Amino acid sequence: MKIYISCDAEGASGIYRPPEEIPEYRIMMTRDVNAAVAGARAGGATEVLVWDMHDSGKTLIYEELDAGADYIMGAPYVERFPGLDASFAGVFLVGYHAMAGTPRAVCDHTMSSSMWQHIWVNGVMLGEVGLDALWAGRFGVPVLLVTGDDKVCAEARALLGDIETAQVKEGWGRHAARLLSPSAARRLIFEKARAAVAKVGRLKPFTIPPPYEVKLKYASTSHLDGILCDGKRRERLDGQTIVFRSDNLVEVLSRQV
Repeated sequence: MKIYISCDAEGASGIYRPPEEIPEYRIMMTRDVNAAVAGARAGGATEVLVWDMHDSGKTLIYEELDAGADYIMGAPYVERFPGLDASFAGVFLVGYHAMAGTPRAVCDHTMSSSMWQHIWVNGVMLGEVGLDALWAGRFGVPVLLVTGDDKVCAEARALLGDIETAQVKEGWGRHAARLLSPSAARRLIFEKARAAVAKVGRLKPFTIPPPYEVKLKYASTSHLDGILCDGKRRERLDGQTIVFRSDNLVEVLSRQV
């Protein structure tokens, strides 16, 4: 049984400000990932592949990584989840954060705080949990576990149903949180990861049928001024918003239409 883990930093235990402002953030993310790997193995996973998704894949501390997995680091990749295919039984999203605009969520944003505000796929507003569940869903692979603050856990359950969530902190603001202790957070992640593997075969992949219409609201008009729109496959709705249309999910999510 193969499990794929995508890890981010903003939702890692101990993070309550932008990660780069916290000197220990790399070890925090690494230890959360180690707990998820150990939990997946304890639950019966025979192979675990981890994708360091934060900051162009250069955050995990190699010498501290658990021996129970292989690791993908570096960038860029055309695929959002390099190495993921239909042979995997499930995906864990470790250290994730709530979508942009979520009240009292730690480091809420969607993809890029400086560039994007919101994204809708066929009218459904999605954060990174939803977008990544959609990337995995095109292979028929469900998300089994999400870890992060209380806001992203609630977002994940509302969208994906009865998945496992590990709430390692409670968001008290964009840059404030009530945190579990390191040992309590890693124990919770381990337990939830082990429980998540037991749900293989019971959870459905998240999918949205084609044709696709991705509406993207950018943070500034300047981000749109260099995008050529034909009024059909790419249409500028207003100063900050563009719609991308395609029958191909990868094409439209990559905005290569």
